[in-house]
Amino acid sequence: MQNKVIMILVDGMRPDAVLACGHAFVDELMQNSTYTMQGTTVMPSVTLPVHMSLFHSVVPERHGVTTNLFTPQVRPVPGLCEQLSLAAKKAAMFYTWDELRDITRPNSLTYSLLINGHKNRDTDHQVTEAASLYILAEQPDFVYLYLGETDDIGHRYGWMSEMYLQTIQKAFNCIERIYRQWSEEYTIIVLADHGGHDRGHGTSMAEDMTVPLFFCGKAFEKNRQITSASVLDIAPTIAKLLEVPPAEEWEGKAL
Repeated sequence: MQNKVIMILVDGMRPDAVLACGHAFVDELMQNSTYTMQGTTVMPSVTLPVHMSLFHSVVPERHGVTTNLFTPQVRPVPGLCEQLSLAAKKAAMFYTWDELRDITRPNSLTYSLLINGHKNRDTDHQVTEAASLYILAEQPDFVYLYLGETDDIGHRYGWMSEMYLQTIQKAFNCIERIYRQWSEEYTIIVLADHGGHDRGHGTSMAEDMTVPLFFCGKAFEKNRQITSASVLDIAPTIAKLLEVPPAEEWEGKAL
């Protein structure tokens, strides 16, 4: 059967918050995944720079985006969705933060949907519902699902606050729903872009730089914990799963 991938990113989700949130599905996900609680992100540990590195497998110094303001690349590096498009793969993105529109180039996605997190509440569940309905109807090769409420709550109430941990629980409700519906047909990748401390992030502190990574699917050993993995490895890993050549410029490795 042809490999397909759903990647779910929870913005600002710290590994220790995953373990502390109390959601029953966390243990099941670990049991069925190759995973790490010691994954590394890039500096600056800020959402848009990390997303550019996640999708283009190069550090911010290479792609040029160092803040949450997009800067066009002087020497463009092909991104994951561009590589998928060249291979005639169907890719879709569901997100709640408008700035993410620039992480893919025009015409590289088959479908995208923004539910504006600045104007709505409970957007994680809304965008998960939309993604699930689309997968059911279209069976795309790759889906990116972005859950942004956790980062917003971290900035408002503080990382590791009670409200923050409750929002991690909500995110795992969404993750579990996708897993229950689609894990037989799709490899499920769950990760964060960065962590956080106090009411912010963006530093080289371990609390900001360390992220959880879960890989659940037929290509990955169950209940296997790894120690060396980076957000730079995500695009090469997805490309290999979908049997698409990686871009020559990519710096990460397929896991």
